[in-house]
Amino acid sequence: MNIIDFISKPWPWYVAGPMISVVMFLLLWSGKTFGISSSLRNICSIAGAGRYYKYFDFNWRKEIWNIVFIVGAILGGYIASSFFQNLDPLKLSNNTINDLSKLGIVFSGELVPNEIFNIHSLATLKGFLIIVIGGFFVGFGARWAGGCTSGHAISGLSNFQLPSLIAVIGFFIGGLIMTHLIFPLIF
Repeated sequence: MNIIDFISKPWPWYVAGPMISVVMFLLLWSGKTFGISSSLRNICSIAGAGRYYKYFDFNWRKEIWNIVFIVGAILGGYIASSFFQNLDPLKLSNNTINDLSKLGIVFSGELVPNEIFNIHSLATLKGFLIIVIGGFFVGFGARWAGGCTSGHAISGLSNFQLPSLIAVIGFFIGGLIMTHLIFPLIF
């Protein structure tokens, strides 16, 4: 297997898991925690929101690594999608394909369904409200839980923090409720 094939395919657990562990060890060793939502706080602080809200009034220069991380994630996503695309169609179980078809979503082997994720859907009132209300709930939930899914599930659980365990259980319960109760009502 050449390097391009290795990079463009999902990595097996025995490669990805230890890599995540090494990153977490380095963050713990340096006294830092991992999470995406804290980067938004840094961006708001850099933009001057600290003049208006005490929550954003802190020394963001100590946390500049968060901004570097976000830039790296964006660049990594661009590089992966531009140069290391896996053109194999996505494989789903027949049960999932049947469940999607009941909701009016045709599975065509793509990662995201075109019936939901397209510019025309966003231009409708329903699509716009879903994005705005969904974004509000994600932002509110991340703030209320004291962090986002990545922060709690990766960093908090690796630190054996009980609040992170409770938050992750809540994230899963919320996801199940959304998938089985709310999503069918919307679509």
